[in-house]
Amino acid sequence: MADNAHTAELEKKIRAAFEAFDYQANGTVDVREIGTIIYSLGRFPSQADLHNFIAEVEEDQTGYIHLDRFLPAMTGILVEHKFPPISEDVLLQAFEVLDEEKKGYLDPDDLSQYLMEEVGFGSGEVFTQEEMDEMLTALTDHETNLIYSKDLLNHLIMDPEV
Repeated sequence: MADNAHTAELEKKIRAAFEAFDYQANGTVDVREIGTIIYSLGRFPSQADLHNFIAEVEEDQTGYIHLDRFLPAMTGILVEHKFPPISEDVLLQAFEVLDEEKKGYLDPDDLSQYLMEEVGFGSGEVFTQEEMDEMLTALTDHETNLIYSKDLLNHLIMDPEV
């Protein structure tokens, strides 16, 4: 019974991440959003793994992914521990490197520049401007226009049991 509750909780998180990018509220997202959705779930596939995942869930090369195909596939990824997560300690250390003044927050432009030019979040692959815009929309506090460490960690860390 606990497995069903755990799976239901995973599906709730996956659905929420997907729906954040379902701008038309029609149960679909643009295929280009899938990487950001997966990153928001605390998983960081290689570009090859991401391409293979998209090929698995995209229907008829339409450029859109339906929730009914994404949800079971992504649940399987999380249950089977595919696509490596990044630990909270590593994320916090990375945040602290960028937050040189120990303010507890980052400017979105600084984070964007760093991730697009310097690193690919551990994968060696840098983010595109479109990917950064999507990620920053999800991570930035809309009142202060800053990214707080606690919010970043909450978005990127999944339950360690996942």
